[in-house]
Amino acid sequence: MAAKSRKPDDEALIRALIDDVTNAIRAKDAGGVAKHHADDFVHFSLAPPLRAAADPKALDAWFATWRGTISYETRDLSIVAGNDVAFCHSLNHMSGVMTDGEQTDLWFRLTLGLRKVGGAWKIVHEHESVPFYMDGSMKAATDLKP
Repeated sequence: MAAKSRKPDDEALIRALIDDVTNAIRAKDAGGVAKHHADDFVHFSLAPPLRAAADPKALDAWFATWRGTISYETRDLSIVAGNDVAFCHSLNHMSGVMTDGEQTDLWFRLTLGLRKVGGAWKIVHEHESVPFYMDGSMKAATDLKP
């Protein structure tokens, strides 16, 4: 009797999806990022506006502001998955050189909401944030490191 092949568990599938998005960001591949977004994807990005939808053209334009590849790391990833919804959070590090020569080195918080669509996990909500100094300056605390 042949052994049944075991389907990967949902946490492993989500981890593989996040790894694929990470690699697409490093390669500045907007299509590689967008293929993991659900049709009703909502993005609360570090950049304005307050709320955005999936827009590979805007992502391509942002990628064009970077010189060479983007260094991108996901750390302390936590995943909770149910039958058809999941969420995860992590600390992410992004660094590189912008086309104007500015050096970027930023840690930020990332939360993802996912839903199974047609049997595959898709990102329905992405929220990136940095804390801000509550000393009256209202400045983003972009100098923090884990």
